[in-house]
Amino acid sequence: MTLTKMRTAAASSLAAAGLLLSLAACSTPAATQPSTSAPASSATASSTSASEPCDGVKVIVDSGALKQAAADTSVCVPVDEPTVASKVLDEANIKTEGTTEYPNELVCRVNGVPAADFDIKHKGGTYREECGKMPAAFAYWALWVKPASGDWAYAQEGLATLKVSPGESLELLFTVDGEPAAPAA
Repeated sequence: MTLTKMRTAAASSLAAAGLLLSLAACSTPAATQPSTSAPASSATASSTSASEPCDGVKVIVDSGALKQAAADTSVCVPVDEPTVASKVLDEANIKTEGTTEYPNELVCRVNGVPAADFDIKHKGGTYREECGKMPAAFAYWALWVKPASGDWAYAQEGLATLKVSPGESLELLFTVDGEPAAPAA
């Protein structure tokens, strides 16, 4: 292996490790979500297109390279103060599932995608996500945030601790072999 290939492989591994760490403390599976006595807002989430403005938090789920419509959605969740991202997803009726080893720290499935029997095509062949330990470094859900006026950036916290404010956007994007590299503008 050449030095350039070794550096590229090391950089890819570090990027994947950084992403997985940024997803630390992600939401718990829907069956074990903690409940609260007060909802974030008395209004209900409403479907929107990705380009429509939202007074609350715009939540986007994009199955990316998987092209699985069962996961894809764009919803405006009414909030009037900084709110934990997992609660915003609950209000949007978006269900996340962690792994057996990391049930609260990682996102393995969103709205059942990718299904356990779904073949994920990637550069090395095909892969099936079992949600046992860590999702594959080449096929995973990435968590992104976008301020009211700004660009998309990887979330620096997981769903259980990340707070999003009115005017911000939150996206779960499935990436295979680095594509798509970021949410659509």
